[in-house]
Amino acid sequence: MNYKILLAEDEPFLGKVIKESLEKNNYEVILASNGKEAWNLFNEQEFSLCILDVMMPYKDGFTLAAQIREFSKNIPLMFLTAKSDIKDVAQGYASGGNDYLRKPFSLEELFLRVAELLKRSNSEKQETDELMIGQYIFYPKRQELINGIKKKVKLSYKEARLLELLLQNKNQVLERKPALMQLWGDDNFFTTRNMDVYITKLRKKLSEDASVEIVNVRGFGYKLIC
Repeated sequence: MNYKILLAEDEPFLGKVIKESLEKNNYEVILASNGKEAWNLFNEQEFSLCILDVMMPYKDGFTLAAQIREFSKNIPLMFLTAKSDIKDVAQGYASGGNDYLRKPFSLEELFLRVAELLKRSNSEKQETDELMIGQYIFYPKRQELINGIKKKVKLSYKEARLLELLLQNKNQVLERKPALMQLWGDDNFFTTRNMDVYITKLRKKLSEDASVEIVNVRGFGYKLIC
């Protein structure tokens, strides 16, 4: 199985060493040099694990972890940090972390912890990654919709993320600004128009079931009714 890891580390040499070492162990690693870049990458790609430095420019690791955890309850999060005070460790776990590795550390220990987190994550995964939307079966990780006659519809990464958010708020209003910040990291005019385009695409892909509807709640956001 191919695992993709998001590594957020603002110290260039250390980031390069960790990235190259993990890649030698057959992991795909995407390196971000600060918290804001890491958040944007998380919103654009699917990752199996996130390794986060704590003290980073623009967005610290604890804040980043809490944002990631708001969207994904299951993705493993590991902190790498020189902050070893018990209060910092507690804050790391409180923000959604699964493991906390203090600097300096050995690469061998890092490899063992990464392997253990991925193993635990896989054992916890259920194929009730299967969600129902009217007559459709929605597979968020596979980015697929299957309707009652087993017709498969592929979704883009952003479409799947947006549909997942709508489903989490089923029959309630998904407020526009928080959704934009979570999926695009910005709520300017262009990202707002972008979201409208994705809503239109989702409506079309869900159009074979008349009981499923995405309605525009003017001035607030969208509501998935099913």
